[in-house]
Amino acid sequence: MAPRIEHAVHMAEYYYPGATAIGIKARDGVVLAADKRVTYGYTLMSKAGKKVFRILDRAGIASAGFIADMQTLARTIEAEMRIFELESGMKPRVYNIARLLSLILHSSRFAPYIVEAIVGGVDEEGPHIYVLDPLGAAIEDDYAAVGTGAQLAISIVESEYRNGLALEEARSLALKAVKAAFSRDATSGDGVDLLLISNNGVREEFVPVQ
Repeated sequence: MAPRIEHAVHMAEYYYPGATAIGIKARDGVVLAADKRVTYGYTLMSKAGKKVFRILDRAGIASAGFIADMQTLARTIEAEMRIFELESGMKPRVYNIARLLSLILHSSRFAPYIVEAIVGGVDEEGPHIYVLDPLGAAIEDDYAAVGTGAQLAISIVESEYRNGLALEEARSLALKAVKAAFSRDATSGDGVDLLLISNNGVREEFVPVQ
């Protein structure tokens, strides 16, 4: 194993932060949600972390991993998509955002960003959810969960999800799933940030859940 990769792997194992992030596709939009607790290993660093990021006016990213990596990637994607919009005169599709993030992650695979991400949004083709791993694999799905609380959260979503959910129903399901993760994952908690994305724009919410 190359020294830089080995160092990154050891850093990830020792410092890997807890998180629970969810993305759910509804018939009229997308819900992205993530907890606010910032931990490194089992050390609580903050109760006010931001892991959900708005991208332009019809998309967003929910993520789990190192906060610095999340912030850097979100700022980069936002800037690149603004340039694309200005130069082309077109709004980027959700696929464009997911594809760009995938390329950035894959190109950095020998010194990887320690991030799992869910890209969600609405475009002319309707609502979309993409889940990405730290090496850039991108898969489109109806719902996804990442982070240390993902197994608990996804079990709730899978048991209750159905095609044609309304946006508010998807919001309630996302909250229920993240709350379930809080009950068993000690490294997730301290409230939930939400993005509700539809053709009307992006609505940001904070729900104070312990």
